[in-house]
Amino acid sequence: MGGGVRRVVLDESVLFGCEDPTGKASLLPAAEYLFPKLRHSTIPTGISHRHDLSAQKVGGLILYELREGIISYEILLCRWASLLQGVAAQYSFDCFVLDASSTDDALNEIQLAWGDIGGSILYLVSSNNDALLPKLRTRDWLIVILGSIGQERADGPHHLHPCVDGGPAGEDSSMFYINKVEELPLTIFRLNKKGISNNVVTVGYIMKPSREEDFSKRGAFPMYPSQNGLIFMPLSFALPISSQLQEVDVVLHKATDEIMSIELNGSSKLPNKITYTRGMQELGMYMERHPDICLIDPFNNIDPVVDRLKIQQILLGLEDINKPGCCKIRGPHFLKVDNFNEPNLVQSLSESKLSLPSIIKPQVSCGVADAHSMEIVFRVEDFKDLSVPLPAVIQEYVDYSSTLFKFYVLGEKVFFAVKKSTPNAGTLKKLCEKNELKPLIFDRVPISVVASFKKIKALVSSHSQLATVLRNSTKLVVSEDGKKVRRFHPLTESDMEELQSLIVVAENLPEDHCHQNLMKIFSAVGSVKTIRTCQPQTSNGGPSSASRSSKTDNMLFSNKGNL
Repeated sequence: MGGGVRRVVLDESVLFGCEDPTGKASLLPAAEYLFPKLRHSTIPTGISHRHDLSAQKVGGLILYELREGIISYEILLCRWASLLQGVAAQYSFDCFVLDASSTDDALNEIQLAWGDIGGSILYLVSSNNDALLPKLRTRDWLIVILGSIGQERADGPHHLHPCVDGGPAGEDSSMFYINKVEELPLTIFRLNKKGISNNVVTVGYIMKPSREEDFSKRGAFPMYPSQNGLIFMPLSFALPISSQLQEVDVVLHKATDEIMSIELNGSSKLPNKITYTRGMQELGMYMERHPDICLIDPFNNIDPVVDRLKIQQILLGLEDINKPGCCKIRGPHFLKVDNFNEPNLVQSLSESKLSLPSIIKPQVSCGVADAHSMEIVFRVEDFKDLSVPLPAVIQEYVDYSSTLFKFYVLGEKVFFAVKKSTPNAGTLKKLCEKNELKPLIFDRVPISVVASFKKIKALVSSHSQLATVLRNSTKLVVSEDGKKVRRFHPLTESDMEELQSLIVVAENLPEDHCHQNLMKIFSAVGSVKTIRTCQPQTSNGGPSSASRSSKTDNMLFSNKGNL
C-alpha cells in the first residue's frame, strides 16, 4: 500500500436510496455528509455503477411501477442516471461503469481518466461481491465493505485499526469493514498515515459546512499530506469522539457553531456561562484530559469573543500602546444599555462620546440565533422602538469607506483579509432619507414584505396568520411581536460571494431593449430565469431622461441590466 490512498471509488449501492415507492431517487443522508469531505480532501473521487444503473436496487420499485402502470423501466433508470450525473457534476467526481463482466474495460477506463495513481485506489462497497472484488484486489485496490443495518461486526467501527497496524496473522490487509459511511474519512486518514510516514502533523477539524466550504476553497483540508507536512481529518459527532481524537496532534474547531445557549455574567471579570452541544462538551472534556494535544483555540479564549461588551473593554487597552507623534489607535466609543427607554439615555450617549448615527448590537455576539440582529439609528427618538435584543451595546459608527480589514494572528504571523462593508455615515444617511431616516435593520425584513409576495398572498389572509405559519419553519425565525423575519442561519461571506459571482451586468444594450427583446438576446447563450433592469442615475441621484422615456409594459428599462 505504498503511497497511501490517492484515489477513491464509491459504489452506487452505498450512496443512493428512494424516498417513496413512486421511485423518487435521493441521496442517503450519510452520502450527503461524505461528499463534501471527499471533495475537500483533494483526493480525486469517482462513483461506480452497473451497466443497468442499479437494476438490483430499484427492482422492487420497477415491479411496483409496472404493476401500477405508472412508469416504464427505462424512465426509472433515467432518474437514477440523472441523479448520479448531477452529484458527479456538483462535487467534481468522475463516473465509471464497474461490474464483474467488464472489470478489465472499467480498470482501463479508470487508468485513462486518472493516469498514474502513485498510490492505492480505495473502493467502498456495500456487500462482498465474490465475482468483482477478487479482480480488484489483484490490482492492489483497497476494499472497504460497509456493513448493513443489523449486521455490524462484533469488533465495531474500529475493526480497521488493527488491520492497518498489522493485525493478527492471516488477516487480509487489503479488505476492511466499517459500520457507517461516516467512518470512511477516518479510514482513509488512518491508511494514509500508516502508508506514508509518521513525520506528519495530523489536524482534526470540526465546523459547520459553510465554514468548511470557505476553508476548502483555499485547499485547506487535504486528507493526503501537504507540502508542509500537514494531513487533515474531519471529526464527526456521529462517531465516538475520543477514538477520533486519539489520531490527531492538533484540533481545529469552531465551537461557537455548537453553542446551545449563553448566560451573560453581570461582572466583566467573571466568565459567561456557555452551554455547548453534547458532542462539543465531550470534545472539551477529552482535551482537558489530554493537554498535549494542541487546541485552536482553547475554550477559555472563546468567552470574550461571544460578549461584545468584553470585546469593547479589551479594545480600551489600545490606548496604552499609543505613542506621541504616531497614528492614534483606539476602539470605537460605546455604551451598554439594558433598556432603550432609560430616561437619561441622551445624557449617557453624550458622556460616552457617542453621536448619531450609531449602530446598536446585542451584547451576545455569536452562537445564538439573534446575535446579528443589529440596527443603525439616525434619530434619538427611534431608540424607544428598537427590537435589538437586550442587553445591547450602542457603538460609534465609524467611517471606513465600505472597506473592512480583518486581521488574524497565528503565532508570530499576522494575516489580513479585505471585506466589503457598509458605506460611510454621510452616504448611508442620504440612502435612508427616502425612508424618513428610520432605523436601518440588519438581518431581518418586515413581515409585510414577505406577505407582499404573490404566492404568499394566495396562501394567507393576514400578517398574523403568516407569522404563525413561519414560526414552524426550520429556516426562518419570526420576532416576538410577529413583525419581522430573518434567516435562522445568516448568509455567510461565502454565500454572498457566490451570489455576486452569479450576477451578470450587461451594458450598452440596443435601443429596443424591451423585456421580450432582452429575453431573446440572452437566450442565445443559455436559459434565462429572470431579467431585472435598473435606471442609470444622474449626478443628482434621479433617473436620466432616457430611462424615464423608456417605459414599456409598466416596467422601466435602461441600457443596463442584471441577470
